[in-house]
Amino acid sequence: MKKLKVEELNRVTPSEYANVEKIKLSVVLDNVRSLNNIGSVFRTSDAFLVEKIYLCGISATPPSAEIHKTALGAEDTVEWEYVEDTTVLVEQLKSIGYTVLAVEQTENSTFLNQLRPDRAKSYAVVLGNEVKGVQQSVVNLCDGSIEIPQFGTKHSLNVSVAAGIVIWQLFSILRD
Repeated sequence: MKKLKVEELNRVTPSEYANVEKIKLSVVLDNVRSLNNIGSVFRTSDAFLVEKIYLCGISATPPSAEIHKTALGAEDTVEWEYVEDTTVLVEQLKSIGYTVLAVEQTENSTFLNQLRPDRAKSYAVVLGNEVKGVQQSVVNLCDGSIEIPQFGTKHSLNVSVAAGIVIWQLFSILRD
């Protein structure tokens, strides 16, 4: 078995990527402080055709050398927008028909592997601060919460790892 070279992967160019159909999923980063985590979310979002990333509160925005270090250019291909107040954004998304889900451990959260999204709907997932998670005021506005089942001694994942798991799961369901 031979490893493939980058040239053999037949990837689309950044200009072609702009015209590729995206899945009906946006990612909201609620006060994510690590620029490396933000960059990783950009890179994962590029890989799995996320339509848009919203950077809220203290979340940094491109251009940034630290974001670029992990995004590797995905900050130039994935559409993004900065919105200062996450609660305002969640209300806006809901008003235009998005189902907004916090990625958080809450009462009555739905385990990610049990989530059954409707392909006809648009979704936004909110991921929170590395220490405090998604703000309670934001959780209160969400249509629900999804939780990644975990079976070890830890009860949390790095935000970029959690984003990768959630984005992949939703991509595998929402992609036609």
